[in-house]
Amino acid sequence: MRHFIPIIIALTFVVSSCSKSGGEETQPEPEQFHIDIRLKTTPVKSQGASDLCWIYAMLATIETEHLMAGDSIDLSAIFLGRRLLEEQTLRHYANENAPITLRGMMPTTLRLLQRHGAMPFTSYRQPKDANLRSLARQLQQQSDQARAHRKGMQALAEDTQRLLDDAIGPVPSWVFMLGCQYTYLEFAHSICQPREYTALTSFTHHPFGSKFVLEVPDNNYGEEFLNVPIDTLTTYIDHALRTRHPVCWEGDTSEPGFGHGIAVLPEGHKSVTQDSRQRMFDHFDTTDNHCMAIIGLAHDDHGKKYYICKNSWGKNTAYGGYVYMEEDYLKAKTIAVVIPSKAIYNQP
Repeated sequence: MRHFIPIIIALTFVVSSCSKSGGEETQPEPEQFHIDIRLKTTPVKSQGASDLCWIYAMLATIETEHLMAGDSIDLSAIFLGRRLLEEQTLRHYANENAPITLRGMMPTTLRLLQRHGAMPFTSYRQPKDANLRSLARQLQQQSDQARAHRKGMQALAEDTQRLLDDAIGPVPSWVFMLGCQYTYLEFAHSICQPREYTALTSFTHHPFGSKFVLEVPDNNYGEEFLNVPIDTLTTYIDHALRTRHPVCWEGDTSEPGFGHGIAVLPEGHKSVTQDSRQRMFDHFDTTDNHCMAIIGLAHDDHGKKYYICKNSWGKNTAYGGYVYMEEDYLKAKTIAVVIPSKAIYNQP
């Protein structure tokens, strides 16, 4: 039986995607939706000038999973973003062809948790003026200079810590909770165990039922996904939500119909099939550029189904930081999802 560290964290509001880097803007009032299911969430956060949507979305999914079980947590994305930069700076020193990048995929967040641990959001927050893209460029230049002068990895690691401390702030040495002290890894293992989540995708260039390394530019760590038909994938998502489990979504938000808190396909593109999905992927009409947490279901006045997604572009949007994605958009533009394993393998 799993034993969780008791967690009671004050949830505080913060105030753009992997594809949006500008400031926030107030959107016009959206059309009305009728809520069918809405899971509990922590306050909407802003990823600022970074490409860490995949960390924000995966942590938001873990947070909701625990909130629905009565265990209140709010996690620091910048803690894992910092650990990612530390890893990549040393990797770039050893291999100049390995760039330092903030981009990644949902399962890499789980990998970072198991390797580096976790930190509460209230203990380590991203400064509002922090530009992580600029910071990544500085770290790459620093690594290049260290390699050119043969400084060695130890000296580079120390320089990296100083630069990150100045730009983001030092990391607390311990996690303190309810008067107790925990290591980063003890805290992480209390909220997420290996194989607790399953990564899924749906494409025909690999056999259904097989696992494969998804061929997208952001899959820097060679993450594997279980391949299933799109109707099966949608069924898994719906079953998870209806049994009170969130889903982490990764896909394409570059469509003209994505905006003002709503994601819809253009007219004439409503018939989504497995073949049409594959064509869009093969022709680069569907690209991997953003992640969100799916936390509910809704319908409009015509009965059309929408998925409620928690975004990481701040709260100053039409839906206070949430996006309503129509079912056809999800079927067409999903690259992959990560679902709590119990929601998949406990199917009726």
